[in-house]
Amino acid sequence: MLLAVDVGNTNSVFSVSKEKEILSEWRCSTDGNMTADQYFTWLQQLFSISNINYKDINKVIVSSVVPDSIFNLKVLAKTYFNCVPLIVGSDNCIVPISVDVENGVNVGADRLVNSIAAYKIIGGDTIIVDFGTATTFDVINGSGSYIGGVIAPGVALSTKALHEAAAALPHVEVKRPPNVVGRNTINCMQSGIYWGYLSLVEGIILKIKQEKKISNVIATGGLANVFSRDTSIFDKIDLRLTIKGLVYISSFNEDK
Repeated sequence: MLLAVDVGNTNSVFSVSKEKEILSEWRCSTDGNMTADQYFTWLQQLFSISNINYKDINKVIVSSVVPDSIFNLKVLAKTYFNCVPLIVGSDNCIVPISVDVENGVNVGADRLVNSIAAYKIIGGDTIIVDFGTATTFDVINGSGSYIGGVIAPGVALSTKALHEAAAALPHVEVKRPPNVVGRNTINCMQSGIYWGYLSLVEGIILKIKQEKKISNVIATGGLANVFSRDTSIFDKIDLRLTIKGLVYISSFNEDK
């Protein structure tokens, strides 16, 4: 069995799969100081609920944008699962995709993993939109090469900044307001956030399509479903895109 770990800036996802089939998935807040023992204690409870024997896990793969977390996850893999984990972006992990960006540029592990999954699922000429702490737009061409992307502030960051910069404005939930023109402060803010952000996403996608002649768009991240009700710009939504990418990469490295 494979334990796949996706460490994001805000949340981390742990998933167990067998023969490329995802069996269970759990989420927690990212904590770079969490020890291997603390990870295992938390996971052991979840394994028990899902009827998973931790001794059956013999492979671990990690994608992390939080460097502080990697050491303790390596210890977790070696101590409790008796294996050396694959770390996306390190020399011990080969990725089945070429990266065509400027020399010296390191592409985030999560963005590479998403791109690999997208290419596997729907092919090339694809834009991958990930609604995370930052909203990222990544592009793979027809031959499956990663050729760059766009990074925008995430929706949650935008709402937090608006609240913190303007003392009189409350912190509001990201949701579709009843009308575009709000009749109270909360609805006014929700309209600006929801419709403004949706316009940002649609606008960037259209610009990328024009510039790179890209045809497909796949979205992931929790807010993908929130925004999809008012746009047809996404061809596919896959909330497990990153985990699927990690499973594909693990299988690819097994075959090497």
